[in-house]
Amino acid sequence: MKLATIAVGGRQTPAVALADGRYVDLSTDAALPSTLIGLIEGWDAHRAAVEALVSSGKGVVGPGNVRHLAPIPRPARNIMCVGKNYYDHAHEFHGSGFDSSGGAQAVPPLPVIFTKATSSVIGPNDPIPAWRDFTNSLDYEVELAVVIGKGGAGITKANAFDHVFGYMILNDATSRELQKKHQQWFLGKSIDGFCPMGPWLVTADEVPDVTAMRVSTKVNGETRQDASVADLIFDIPTLIETISAVITLEPGDIIATGTPAGVGLGFNPPKYLKPGDVVTMEITGLGVLENPIEGKAA
Repeated sequence: MKLATIAVGGRQTPAVALADGRYVDLSTDAALPSTLIGLIEGWDAHRAAVEALVSSGKGVVGPGNVRHLAPIPRPARNIMCVGKNYYDHAHEFHGSGFDSSGGAQAVPPLPVIFTKATSSVIGPNDPIPAWRDFTNSLDYEVELAVVIGKGGAGITKANAFDHVFGYMILNDATSRELQKKHQQWFLGKSIDGFCPMGPWLVTADEVPDVTAMRVSTKVNGETRQDASVADLIFDIPTLIETISAVITLEPGDIIATGTPAGVGLGFNPPKYLKPGDVVTMEITGLGVLENPIEGKAA
């Protein structure tokens, strides 16, 4: 099932995305939660009602009547991110002179975890505000985002996928100069509007083998990134085990699993995003996330 958050007449509601581009407005059933996080928290209790509503044909709205938001427009907690988690990108980043993680080795011995502020989240087709980055070093990073369904602490790798609700595309947009100057990653990655997500949250039952998925980025039609999720240094079970060993995971938590080589920083000279560019990201089975780059405040 492809779950989304849409705005209909200015009213925000969770929805199911249909194959023909229309949506089922889940607020049609007043008994269902009014947010996607609420739906995730009570999925076992609400799934049958959601499926029944979709089958009934009620609450269907056309794409021309909705605004498509990020699936989780304002997460309850910061997005948890993983740095240098593809071998090729780890070497690419280590040799760039921008690696401020303090590691002497290109490939980290343990997962590098940081977060992005929830206020950085925007949705599909929303402009990424390059003008907010006064260093003019806006870069892109396509990432497979894992959304937690069943929370918990001390989750083992063997049981990790039992806690995954679904997956979506995330662009870990970054100000490279801020990332370098502050010698940490939070500020450069948490600028308002620097976390596009979507277009949908695809439930885990639609992804039989996550390692078979490919992640890619195009900028103005030019392929910049293209890799397999199988190339992750630390796989999804390892990430869930590592984080939950010290932080109790909650329903709706988001883990961005890292980006492959091909980011703008990796070119000589760097190919940073500029006003008027269009960034298109795709992950197998999860749709397409596209955002234009905005050069000045609207």
